[in-house]
Amino acid sequence: MQHYEMVVIGSGPAGRRAAVQAAKLGKSVLVVENRLRLGGVSVHTGTIPSKTLRETVLNLSGWRERGFYGLSYRVKKDIQGKDLGVRLKKTLDYEIEVLEHQFARNGVKTFGGKARFLDAKRICVTDHEGEEHTFGFDHAVIAVGTAPYRPPHIPFNSHSVLDSDSVAEEPRVPRSLTVVGAGVIGIEYATIYSALDVPVTIVEPRETILDFIDREIIEEFISELRQRGVTLRLGARVDKVELDEDGHPNAILADGRQLRSDMLLYAAGRVGATADLGLDCCGVVPDARGRLKVDPLTFQTEIRNIYATGDVIGWPSLASTSMEQGRIAALHACGAAMPPAPEFFPYGIYAVPEISTVGLTEAEVREQGVPYESGVARFRETSRGHIMGLQSGMMKMIFSLETRKLLGVHIVGEGATELVHIGQAVLNLGGTLDYFVENAFNYPTLAEAYKIAALDAWNRMPHQTPIAQGHA
Repeated sequence: MQHYEMVVIGSGPAGRRAAVQAAKLGKSVLVVENRLRLGGVSVHTGTIPSKTLRETVLNLSGWRERGFYGLSYRVKKDIQGKDLGVRLKKTLDYEIEVLEHQFARNGVKTFGGKARFLDAKRICVTDHEGEEHTFGFDHAVIAVGTAPYRPPHIPFNSHSVLDSDSVAEEPRVPRSLTVVGAGVIGIEYATIYSALDVPVTIVEPRETILDFIDREIIEEFISELRQRGVTLRLGARVDKVELDEDGHPNAILADGRQLRSDMLLYAAGRVGATADLGLDCCGVVPDARGRLKVDPLTFQTEIRNIYATGDVIGWPSLASTSMEQGRIAALHACGAAMPPAPEFFPYGIYAVPEISTVGLTEAEVREQGVPYESGVARFRETSRGHIMGLQSGMMKMIFSLETRKLLGVHIVGEGATELVHIGQAVLNLGGTLDYFVENAFNYPTLAEAYKIAALDAWNRMPHQTPIAQGHA
């Protein structure tokens, strides 16, 4: 039996970072991946495919240029699934090549097969030929990610009724689309297909969407979706889905309404991919959705030498935070010093348009009873926005009235997930409104929106104090 100081199950963002960090600290590391190629959900069906699909759609459709050339403008007139798949394959091959090189460079060993625990010190891996191999370990990191929730009453068929994994595997362009579930994944795919001028209907049992995002940003986002013809059925539940004689789905809602479309994407939740890990043999207990409970500081499970990181532990389920979780888990397992976690991290939603946020929402500031003022900048108010032909997009900033400190930045529009990092840095460093007003930003850039929004907030603050020694 081969023995490793650390075994990592899963090679997605969390598993990758945990493995490399442990290897850099001189530990022997084995990564077990059930797929034929490394990368996990993130590379094969999640983050990378959906973002590649988004970028391909925006380029081929001419979406970014329509502000100048009109809504009828197209780079390619007849966009088909094969057009989307070409770029996707190239991107995935590159990502996997980079990951393989990273593991090789750091001395991380890999093994293909399905892992299950024999106890808290051993795993058995069934390889792709069906042979079993046993490995011992000092510490283990569970980074298996999640799988789409597939209720039995939905007739999935990988062609007209899909989940969020199958929609990325072989993309096609339907004549119309129903999306069940208005979470991050559902919203991203709904808006991507809408950018291709596919009629899209979103069905969500709750009355609101994306509740963790500032409401003013969501109101702006929904307004844009409705302007381009996306239908939202909020407060509506899908009771069943039937297929007609041509195999097209018909979603029947609880109130009796029916939604017929060429394709249906079911994106109402995900479950931890832990069912076949043999967790009962090692003492780790998943919840009803297969997720694992961990110490939020060390990412240890109830079995102290077994850690869990990434989507399998639930919120926030971001590739960026999953990487940090994996790194912290490896540092703790190896007895290395752990840096303090930043108080705020950015959240990015790669819809069309993008949404990104860091810090407190206006509702959270009110709940905490903090006196505040907010400022707003519209992208069309910037010269760069005019150059790009942007018709929409906004940035909202929230400041404390008592300390002038930045409390939150919320953005919807082109480049939101890139722009947010300026606010992230100022927020985590305890910066104030004065930073944005007193410093120069490259001109012309969308980043000028920070100065515009800061001045907008300052202009409405009571008992205004001069900025930059009297230069307002």
